[in-house]
Amino acid sequence: MKDVISVGLLGLGTVGSGVVHLIDNHQDKLKHQVGCNVKITKILVSQLEKKRDVQTNGSRLTINPDDILEDSEIDVVIEVMGGIESAREHVLKALRNHKHVVTANKDLMALHGKELLQAAAENGCDLFYEASVAAGIPILRSLTEGLSSDRITKMMGIVNGTTNYILTKMSQEGRGYDEVLKEAQELGFAEADPTSDVEGLDAARKIAILGTLGFSMHIDLDDVSVSGISSVTAEDLEYCRQLGYTMKLVGIASRTEDKAEVSVEPVLLPDAHPLASVHNEFNAIYVYGEAVGETMFYGPGAGKLPTATAVVSDLVEVLKNMRLDVNGNSAVIPQFVKKLKTEDEVFAKYFLRIHAKDKPGTFAALTTLFSELEISLEKILQLPLKNSGLAEIIIVTHKAAKSDYKNVLRQLDLLEEVVDVKSSYRVEGDER
Repeated sequence: MKDVISVGLLGLGTVGSGVVHLIDNHQDKLKHQVGCNVKITKILVSQLEKKRDVQTNGSRLTINPDDILEDSEIDVVIEVMGGIESAREHVLKALRNHKHVVTANKDLMALHGKELLQAAAENGCDLFYEASVAAGIPILRSLTEGLSSDRITKMMGIVNGTTNYILTKMSQEGRGYDEVLKEAQELGFAEADPTSDVEGLDAARKIAILGTLGFSMHIDLDDVSVSGISSVTAEDLEYCRQLGYTMKLVGIASRTEDKAEVSVEPVLLPDAHPLASVHNEFNAIYVYGEAVGETMFYGPGAGKLPTATAVVSDLVEVLKNMRLDVNGNSAVIPQFVKKLKTEDEVFAKYFLRIHAKDKPGTFAALTTLFSELEISLEKILQLPLKNSGLAEIIIVTHKAAKSDYKNVLRQLDLLEEVVDVKSSYRVEGDER
């Protein structure tokens, strides 16, 4: 092994700056871990003259990716530039030039992970991506190493800090969605265009990665059923509170025997559930294993140094493999052929808020409909809406097949007594 390992860095934004800071300032720690010095030789940037918050030594900067990808002296490429197509091209080129790769790019791995991991294996290279899910929480390595001997049956995760911040503020302060979203944007927790976060796409990409690793079954992004939080109202959250629930945007990956279900949606959790106490921008993943039982991983799901810590930890793993001459063996081909549950095989409880005519027979019509469709009711709350002639009816069902519940929603739209189905959410973690 060489005395100095050369690293090329693609991107010098928030995370890239954190990576430079950690590598430049933790040389003693890195040398102790891997037995040699580590040096960032070249850094790809979009503008050479831009003012930066880290010392970069101008000679390290380049606007030409080939200065890194074609440099035979560079051993490892770290990709933190973001985006998909350019990042994919650069990572593939690095792997084909026999350079190991570390990436923090969840979008890239969710969409092209299978292709990239295959390229890594074919070229005897490592490809690690711990930072792509939940930043500083070491969840991917825990699944592939710490829990590798167990059979994972379910993972539930709060894996998007933006939506968790919004729902926390709405729940605790009774504020509206639009107001809290604007605040989150002003504080830097939400992008100017928050669509990927609030509509669940960001979380869907992360849960697809978790499902693939946890179940050893290739889960595509299109396999994830996705629903966001943009239609959640303060009224929904107030009724959740009255019934003892907390709402979170939760990614769910569950497996029964050889079939999996993967979704991202607003979920009601009992107030006593560990995920219910995860507030603001923090992330957490709850993992169920047949042998280990229930475990939870909690921490900062974003941020400069938490994410950079995960990136540099992957770099250390690459360098340890180089020292042992075992690179290229990290990509494990999924053990199982993908089989997804049908809606008849997905069971959950549901919360339903309805506006109905406040007159005799309405309640009977509703209970009759649920009875005929064989869905039993666990909780019912009915309140008059002042001066409207309407009643607000809150229902929590017992567990029902998703297909049966969707049929109920269709039939409610046709019921003469029902004016509007205001909201509907899944309930999890409540075994009462």
